Amino acid sequence: MKIFRFILVLATLAPAFLRAEVADGVKAVVSERVITFAEVEDYTRPAADALRRQYAAQPEMFQQKLNEALNDSLEQLVERALILHSFDSEGYKLPESVIDDVVRERIHERFGDRITLMKSLQAQGLTFEQFRKQVRDQYIESALRSQNIQREIVVSPYKVESYYQANQDKFKLEDQVKLRMIVLTKTSPDDTNAVKLAREIQTKVKEGVSFTEMANVYSQGSQQRQGGDWGWVERSVLRKELAEVAFTITPGQTSDPIETPDSIYFMLVEEKKPSHAKPLADVRGEIEKTLRVQQQAQLQKNWMDGLKKKTFIRYF
Repeated sequence: MKIFRFILVLATLAPAFLRAEVADGVKAVVSERVITFAEVEDYTRPAADALRRQYAAQPEMFQQKLNEALNDSLEQLVERALILHSFDSEGYKLPESVIDDVVRERIHERFGDRITLMKSLQAQGLTFEQFRKQVRDQYIESALRSQNIQREIVVSPYKVESYYQANQDKFKLEDQVKLRMIVLTKTSPDDTNAVKLAREIQTKVKEGVSFTEMANVYSQGSQQRQGGDWGWVERSVLRKELAEVAFTITPGQTSDPIETPDSIYFMLVEEKKPSHAKPLADVRGEIEKTLRVQQQAQLQKNWMDGLKKKTFIRYF
């Protein structure tokens, strides 16, 4: 009986297969819906254009990424076909008046008016009815995804804490220093005036003048108005020559002027923190978002697996 039904389906779809194969090749069949290579290409075009620019000098990498994008597009089109088939087979109805409202809203948002829409459709070789069907299908897909996937997901405190404990490396911070810095820009690599000014500033700070005050007056760095305050910084944030000094002096001490070809730096280390994991309170929102996305992905997979089990699908 199952074999008979399969033959009957193929016989019913045979004319469509032949037309599609002659036109551009069939990539997949979902129930009675044929997905052609041209559809997959059209769906992939925006991504393909971006990849072409990104890998202009790497043709092999471009082809690899393009193949991945084409496969991803095919799966998305298969999912859309499954959802639309589910809508029809489960007896859902969408009033024409609702479609009319959605079409009007889409025209207003994307084209402004119907005349601009028609010109755009003409340039793409599409009819208004084809556009209307696209809008209808997209609306149905969005509505059913919202119903089956985007529903409220509750992430328990236990799951958050368990994820935090199991993924400590994701929340680990490097060694940090709380830093103030005076930056003097050199007019040339052998600018002796900047060197002289740096030594004068160092002398005044040793005599008790506030480092913050000196930064407000002399620093040419972006944190001048904050008294040279860089806040807490990790080793990787600083230039190598600055990091080597900042992480060796003790809190409360100032460095000697550090000269580079373009600038002179004078640092005050206020505090230090050894490497540590961010507190759970600081990353709770981030973890909840991650777990919510994971649960939505699982809901999506379960939903699609269920639709695939009761729908005829064949890839070519």
